[in-house]
Amino acid sequence: MANILVVDDELGIRDLLSEILFDEGHQVELAENAAMAREARQRMRPDLVLLDIWMPDTDGVSLLKEWAASGLLNMPVIMMSGHATIDTAVDAVKIGAQAFLEKPITLQKLLTAVEQGLARDQVKQALHTATLSQALALTTSAVSGDSSIVTLEGAQTFDLDRPLREARDAFEKAYFEFHLAHESGSMTKVAEKTGLERTHLYRKLKQLGVDLSRSKRVG
Repeated sequence: MANILVVDDELGIRDLLSEILFDEGHQVELAENAAMAREARQRMRPDLVLLDIWMPDTDGVSLLKEWAASGLLNMPVIMMSGHATIDTAVDAVKIGAQAFLEKPITLQKLLTAVEQGLARDQVKQALHTATLSQALALTTSAVSGDSSIVTLEGAQTFDLDRPLREARDAFEKAYFEFHLAHESGSMTKVAEKTGLERTHLYRKLKQLGVDLSRSKRVG
């Protein structure tokens, strides 16, 4: 579950995107202009921003530049527009945007862009700031002197020299398997511990190929 800020001056698009993202288990904040986006950015510290390019006060590219110049562009930003040129999209990416979505935005393109955006820093942040538990210390493997291999002691080895999505999925699978074993396979407790809705948790575990029956036996 992520905190996502949707910035668009069109009410219908804000409502549509928020409904889709809520269904995916995310928390959504809405802003209809740059001023509201600035306030929301400071208050909620979003994990990802969906930012419309053409807005009445300050356009999305200018707001993106503002965030980049002030050191606030530390979250993935996906630009959206139904009228932008290729040059505008390229400029936005050069400034620091993660991706560009052309309106009307299809469901699949939206979910794919959001998933990829959230995945960008997920593995790096997890490896730098968290362990699977206090008993799982994060160390760099000395095997063959390969610093791209990271071992979670008591768990498994992760090869960071691989596509980001594969590395993220491997980490997430180990993360959920650990919590399932620790909670004796209780989906309710795991949902509470990880901050996910039960339906979203089931979907995530199925996607990752987690063996629920094995988790219960281990617990």
